[in-house]
Amino acid sequence: MESNRKLKMAIAFASAAALSAFFALHYRTRRKQRSRRRACYLRADSKPQHSFRRVLADNSYAPFKHLKRGDGDSSYSHPYEVEIMALLDNPQLELTFYPDDKIPTTSDTFAWVETEQQLNELAGILIKERVFAVDTEQHSLCSYLGFTALMQISTKDEDYLIDTIKLHDAMGILRPVFSEPSICKVFHGADNDVLWLQRDFHIYVVNLFDTAKACDILSKPQRSLAYLLETYCGVTTNKLLQREDWRQRPLPEDMVQYARTDACYLLYVARCLVGELKEKENESCFDDELHFVLEACRRSNMICFQQYMKDIEAAPGESATSSIISRHSNGQGGESDDFKAQFQDMVRRLCSWRELMARVHDESLRFVLSDQAIVALASKVPTTTTDIFDTIKQADFNTDSLSYSMPSPSPVVCSHMDGFCNILLERIDNLDEISLAVLQKCLGQDGTCPLSVFNYSVLVNFTRRSTNKVVSRQNGTKSLKQVSRKASRELFVKKFSCKSPVYHNCRIYANDGRLLCYCDRRKLEWYVRRDLAKLVDDDPPAIILLFEPKGRPEDEDNEFYIQRKKNICVGCGEGNHYLRYRIIPSCYRMHFPEHLKSHRSHDIVLLCVDCHEVAHAAAEKYKRKIAEEFGIPLFVRNIVDLKADQVASETCPMGINFEQAGISPLELRTAAMALIRHGQRMPQKRREELTQIVMRFYGGRDISNADLERALLVGMSSHERRRLEKKRGLSLKYSNGGVIPEKEPIGPKKMLMSGTVNRSTVETVDVSFSEEQQYVNKEITDQVETQPINPGMEPKAPAHDNSNENTICYNSQNGNLQNEWLDLGDSRNDETRPMHNSKLSLLGHGPHGKQVVDHILKEYGEDGISVFCQRWRQVFVEAINPRFLPAGWDIKHSGRRDFGEFSVYNPIKKALAEA
Repeated sequence: MESNRKLKMAIAFASAAALSAFFALHYRTRRKQRSRRRACYLRADSKPQHSFRRVLADNSYAPFKHLKRGDGDSSYSHPYEVEIMALLDNPQLELTFYPDDKIPTTSDTFAWVETEQQLNELAGILIKERVFAVDTEQHSLCSYLGFTALMQISTKDEDYLIDTIKLHDAMGILRPVFSEPSICKVFHGADNDVLWLQRDFHIYVVNLFDTAKACDILSKPQRSLAYLLETYCGVTTNKLLQREDWRQRPLPEDMVQYARTDACYLLYVARCLVGELKEKENESCFDDELHFVLEACRRSNMICFQQYMKDIEAAPGESATSSIISRHSNGQGGESDDFKAQFQDMVRRLCSWRELMARVHDESLRFVLSDQAIVALASKVPTTTTDIFDTIKQADFNTDSLSYSMPSPSPVVCSHMDGFCNILLERIDNLDEISLAVLQKCLGQDGTCPLSVFNYSVLVNFTRRSTNKVVSRQNGTKSLKQVSRKASRELFVKKFSCKSPVYHNCRIYANDGRLLCYCDRRKLEWYVRRDLAKLVDDDPPAIILLFEPKGRPEDEDNEFYIQRKKNICVGCGEGNHYLRYRIIPSCYRMHFPEHLKSHRSHDIVLLCVDCHEVAHAAAEKYKRKIAEEFGIPLFVRNIVDLKADQVASETCPMGINFEQAGISPLELRTAAMALIRHGQRMPQKRREELTQIVMRFYGGRDISNADLERALLVGMSSHERRRLEKKRGLSLKYSNGGVIPEKEPIGPKKMLMSGTVNRSTVETVDVSFSEEQQYVNKEITDQVETQPINPGMEPKAPAHDNSNENTICYNSQNGNLQNEWLDLGDSRNDETRPMHNSKLSLLGHGPHGKQVVDHILKEYGEDGISVFCQRWRQVFVEAINPRFLPAGWDIKHSGRRDFGEFSVYNPIKKALAEA
């Protein structure tokens, strides 16, 4: 019995042990499978940049910290500001870029620098030079911020290729060389190189000569380095190699040759350009001789003032979300509200996930997941892994790209498929919480992704940002006035700020592959729809024209139009909201000749609400100065009725003195609107005051409701009138005719506004109420003194004869306004001529702007307009002190443009369209 019990116990123990071993083995197997499935691809495939021990710009949300040379240095000031300012005040003009006129040749030997000792030796050689040429090659596809993969330096004796990947942590050795003011560094198109050197190595360039700036001053037909090499050296380069993967080691022979060519000939090209600048100085016919070499040095060294900064969004993927939703909504129609809401929510989730994954894995956004794939996933919302893979592959396959092939789906998506499926299928209300969970899973304790110098602080910074948001919401103790002001500001931002990115940074290439400009998507689509171009890239979009363009970016005054632009305030760098701001007020610019204003984005910048308020105040103040300077008032001051008949000369019941009668269009409209809305309810005294105002316009006679409605339309442009009609449902039975006629009857030409007006003079608009149109035949001669334009373009206003009046005729029977006061045209013939532009309103500064522009064109021509624009740019710079203007923005920008065969602004094509 006892033996049976022991046997049963032994069998039970053996069974339990066997089961335990079986379950343990099964658990370990499944754990290995899950671990293998969750393993990040970076654990097996290391990246070249992971060898960096320290990076100055990591992928976290912390702002970039610039070099501090002393305890007193401000974090916002340039560390070498004093040295650069000294060069601007006393530039080095006598430089020998290349010893002789013989074109250099690339020998078979060059120095490959890959050890710290070699780098120290190179620094010792360069510190003894007076000038050397520099170029860099970047890699951005498999890096979130990008990094410098190669640096080329050429002296007059030898070429050096520096392996900046292997020497990344030691590149500071060259900092004293690049910041030495006595050594000139020659670049071509240095705007990006200067920022990249700061970002990667804290290297700041002092004393720079940019051959692209010299091309601008010489008005070269093209300004690309390929054009200069071909013109001066007879050398052709394959610019497609610029897109190759510069991380690979060893570099192929063709890439080595390309890298050497970019820097080897640069000193000789600089010599040739400086020679032409000096020749241009000798040929200059100006009284005050322009020093063209000095100007080239000044423009070049202004580039050195640029400072690198990271783009930091309020929420992960915010700008990409806005851009994708905006593009999709513009191209789609007929979708239900539920579908739109679901689509936008999905895009927001995918962009947030992509942004975080790009930061964690140090990959570019387009490498992780393309915009086209996001749109496809948000539209279809696949539910299985196979469907997800197929959707991404199909979207990427339909994208025509010039970049070298990328895996689709990317390794990031493949190795994080579980989390990616959760993003697609789970309903997410709080993106911050989800984003934090994603980062915890990747970088937290037992995270799936390896830590690196690029991502180790991403989680910490994101957690701190989220915590600060919560604390600020919970502990906000502000006065009612502060809360009200903040709420008002937020409402203004929500209503008026741009709802999507302004700059799409799409590229247009000429038919020879050279970059023409950056533009928005609508412009690209215009060319593609008309079969004038073909799509060559899709992220961001790029096209190549199928015809020879009329002009090149080199025809412009600088490289502004071939630079990427950031969607941030140019004043303070605010990126969460911004408004368009026109540096040259529209009341002037709208009257410029077509070739000086069409498609000119140079003078339209982005400003946040606070900077916009400052700039607007400065502009209004300067408008008043312009009005005083030219003697042209900002507003139409008075409106009177010339046909006051004999009744006007008699005493009217209201006791109006008609010798001093008149009312401004804005005041007339305000009074009429108040009487229509609240006339029966307002106090009698106030009603009588407003009635007197309207009666001044109608010559003192009694007025009716029809008269009040007609008064609302006086001085309005056609656009303002249509908007009022739509808003109020205003009947036009009292005003069947247009506000402003297209033609004036043939008759004596009248110049009814003197070029300069004493501010004390009452400007008058005459109004006629006869059955037929009546015109005042009173001649007023142009009293503007002719004088040569000076550099500041500040003419003195001559005395004004107070006996002269400015007249506009208005016909109340048909609602027509004969605005002769604004028509400052040529009076040498009596032919029928167009009347005042129907788009011009008399309620604002439009009449003032037209007279100022007409006066400048008459007295000084288009050169006067150029100087006038420069004055406005100077006002803007002094008011805002912008630190983030796009590269190439220049106060002296000309803005002149020629129109090609297919341009809608081509004068011949425009004339045919109007006919």
